[in-house]
Amino acid sequence: MQGFLNLNKPYDWTSHDCVARVRKLLRLKRVGHAGTLDPAATGVLPIALGKATRLLQYLPGEKAYKATVRLGIRTTTDDLQGEVITSQPCPGLNLTDIKTELSRFIGKIEQIPPSYSAIQVEGKRLYDLARQGEIIQAPVRTVEVLNIQVLDWRDSDFPELDLAIACGAGTYIRAIARDLGIIFNTGGTLAALTRTESSGFHLQDSLTLTELETQLQSGTFQPISPDTALQKLPSVNLPGTFAKKWCQGQQVPVNFDVLGIVRVYEQETRFLGIGQIQEHLLIPQMVFEPIS
Repeated sequence: MQGFLNLNKPYDWTSHDCVARVRKLLRLKRVGHAGTLDPAATGVLPIALGKATRLLQYLPGEKAYKATVRLGIRTTTDDLQGEVITSQPCPGLNLTDIKTELSRFIGKIEQIPPSYSAIQVEGKRLYDLARQGEIIQAPVRTVEVLNIQVLDWRDSDFPELDLAIACGAGTYIRAIARDLGIIFNTGGTLAALTRTESSGFHLQDSLTLTELETQLQSGTFQPISPDTALQKLPSVNLPGTFAKKWCQGQQVPVNFDVLGIVRVYEQETRFLGIGQIQEHLLIPQMVFEPIS
């Protein structure tokens, strides 16, 4: 059982809860996930099975979300799971002004992650420190937002805005909701979040835990193959002699113009692992399928 599972994370489950459940269902020790999702969020959570856990670092970082932002409210966690800090009706807001300000969040931007987040400061998670009453502001980080599209606008004393957001790794949608509220001096918080895409996996192709259990009972579950999950990486094919040397940890010469991380195959069919090309040498990074 090696490869990936495109899991549709349920509401109110932590990413760790999902890993523990998959580990139990598959009776597999080595299980990991890419891209933590908050308990209140749902949607795509890539799960690696067996040796594929070593490939998590090579998955693409792009993500996409459907988010609902509620304006007029500010909370301790920047979503509805936290305590309300301020609450003030803001019926004067309009969608035209909102759209104008959303452009500030597109491109490479500086962002302060929420105080309740999985970021580590001196070896401790910020959410653990916050629960102990020690609120620490996370360091400013540069993230990239590729696109923001308005899906819906519900006008009221506490208006709600539905957004489709495509972004790079490390982007906090809660921070976008918070900062939009700061711009209008109304407060803003994340009311709902679904991840529609992560690391090349899409929501429409995902499995719920119930569906996974059903497929396991019927014997129809098949993990996504490692090389399928890594399709965005260029590939290199090695003849048998070079393939064996590479699997033994040796650098082998290649006539390939691309530099950087690549998928490595033997004779175009057998996925061997991940390599790095430097100056026409293919250097082993992770041997997934050694040749005896």
